[in-house]
Amino acid sequence: MELNHTLIETPPRDAATVVMLRDAPTGLEVFLLKRHGASDVLGGAYVFPGGKIDAQDAALIPQLDQPLAALHGALGEPDTAAELAASCYVAALREAFEESGVLYAHGASADQVAQATALLREGHGFAELLLQLGLKLDTRSVLPWSRWVTPRMASVSSKRFDTRFFVAAVPAVQTASHDNHEATESVWVAPRAALEQYRDSIIDLAPPQIMSLAHLARHSSVAGVLAEARSKSPALVQPEPFDDENGVRVLCYPGDPRHSVRERALPGPTRLRYSSKRFQPEGGFEALFL
Repeated sequence: MELNHTLIETPPRDAATVVMLRDAPTGLEVFLLKRHGASDVLGGAYVFPGGKIDAQDAALIPQLDQPLAALHGALGEPDTAAELAASCYVAALREAFEESGVLYAHGASADQVAQATALLREGHGFAELLLQLGLKLDTRSVLPWSRWVTPRMASVSSKRFDTRFFVAAVPAVQTASHDNHEATESVWVAPRAALEQYRDSIIDLAPPQIMSLAHLARHSSVAGVLAEARSKSPALVQPEPFDDENGVRVLCYPGDPRHSVRERALPGPTRLRYSSKRFQPEGGFEALFL
């Protein structure tokens, strides 16, 4: 990924992503997709399943398994309209299914997931296939985790997004995989191992994924991540970038002396520097985990 130097004047698009987790014999693992190299958003990078909120997502709100007020409250955004808050949940679950084949729906059997996948490939919309199979989305399975807003000086994208990150355990009866369309590869990997691969230039990651993986690396199990998500409101992260005296791009996060928000939003370093085509903490790789 090349560094962006152009200010983006358009407002951020609302988006949602699901950080899918599982417990492996060696500890916590996260599911990552490699975006198609031709994609105009993070092409070739490894990301969590997700995408923009569609106008059609609001159509599923009356069929959700929780009241609008409950979803709105859990998202922790009092200034966001309740309908948009619910649409974030719908978009997160829709994108998880479209990009990884994992369907978060109450009582969904392996056969129903296979049928839903077939219907999707035939061109049926998400709401339509749920109705046809008699399934209701399981919003309780995904928990709000963080909210990332792309700054006007976006470092690795030419577009801005206001993305809600959710965390969720992958359903035991389902298998996550890439769709060979928007994503060309996929992997289950320990958060620290993914960051080591990024450090060694084996994979590409964007800053929100770097910081999220560093956060997840502090947990040994899915239960630990979900317990933290339930215990507090999602962190709001609005990076504030600048180019230093040597022309090096620096991303500052809440809690950094140069950031306008003094209170930390995330564990780990409060800034990343772009060097050798990699975003790195000033204290070296291990600073991600301090």
